[in-house]
Amino acid sequence: MLLSERNKSGATFTLLGFSDYPELQIPLFLAFLAIYSVTVVGSLGMIAIIKIDPILHTPTYFFLSHLSFVDFCYSSIVAPKMLVNLVIKDRTISFLGCIVQFFFFCTFVVTEIFLLAIMVYDHSVAVCNPLLYTVAMSQRLCAMLVVGSYAWGVVCSLILTCSALKLSFHGFHTINHFFCEFSSLLSLSCSDTSLSQLLLFIVVTFNEESTLLIILTSYVFIVVTILKMHSVSCRRKVFSTCASRLSAITIFRGTILFLYCVPNFKNSGHTIKVASVVTPMLNPLIYGLRSKDVKNTVSKIMDTKFFFH
Repeated sequence: MLLSERNKSGATFTLLGFSDYPELQIPLFLAFLAIYSVTVVGSLGMIAIIKIDPILHTPTYFFLSHLSFVDFCYSSIVAPKMLVNLVIKDRTISFLGCIVQFFFFCTFVVTEIFLLAIMVYDHSVAVCNPLLYTVAMSQRLCAMLVVGSYAWGVVCSLILTCSALKLSFHGFHTINHFFCEFSSLLSLSCSDTSLSQLLLFIVVTFNEESTLLIILTSYVFIVVTILKMHSVSCRRKVFSTCASRLSAITIFRGTILFLYCVPNFKNSGHTIKVASVVTPMLNPLIYGLRSKDVKNTVSKIMDTKFFFH
C-alpha cells in the first residue's frame, strides 16, 4: 500500500464549498439538488432512449450513451457530498475518502474529454463523408475508441493518485472546493510536491492539447465542407449543430483549463465550482434533445403511455 504512515494516522480535510455564504446554504442546496436531479434524469433517460429505439443504434448515439453514462458518474461523485455539506456543519472527509473521490473524478473527467473529442470527429465524418460514414465508423472502431477513452482515463487517474498517495499530510486541512481537487491537495502537503506538480502539468497539457488538435482539425474539415454546400438550409442546420456542441465543449474544457492551467483563477470566486456542476446537465440537452431522432423517440414513448392510460 502506498499510503504513508503519517497519512494512515488520520489526516482530515474540510471541504469549504460555499460555506462563506451561510445565509444561502438552503437556496444553494435546492438549486444544486435540482441541477443534479436534471443531470441524473437526463443522463439515464438518454441512455434508456438510445437503448430502446433501434433507429438510434448508430455510432453517434453509441458515443452519446457513453457520454451520458460518464456525465452521470462524474456528477454523482461530487454532487451528493456537496449537497450533504450544504446542510450539515461537519464538512470533513478522510484522506482515504479524498483520494478515492479524486481517483474516480479524474477517471471520468479524462474519459469525458476524449469522448467529446471523439464525438466531434464522428460529426466531421458524418458531415464530410456521409456515404462512407457507416464504413468509416465501424462498430469495432467505435468500441475501440470508447474503451480507449475509459482506459486512458484510468491510467491518468492512477498516475496522479499514486503520486498523491506518496505525499504526507498532518492534522486538519481545508480545501476551498466542494470536492477533493488535486492541486488543492498538493498545496496542503508538507512533503515535496514537485514530482506530483510535474505529473499534473504533463497529464493536463497532453490531454488538453491532443484533444484540442482533434477538435480543431475536425472543425476545419466541417467548415470547408459547409462552404461547399449549395443549400442555405443545410448550411444553417450544420452550423447550428456545431455551435451548440462547441458551446458544451468550451464550458467543459474551460473549467478544466482555468482550474489547472491558470494558477490565480482557481482561488477566486465560485465560477468554476458552479460550472463543474452545471456542465454534466447541459450535455443531454445539447447533444440529445436537439436531435430530431431523439425527439421522435420521446414522442413515441409519451404517446404509448397516454395510449395505455
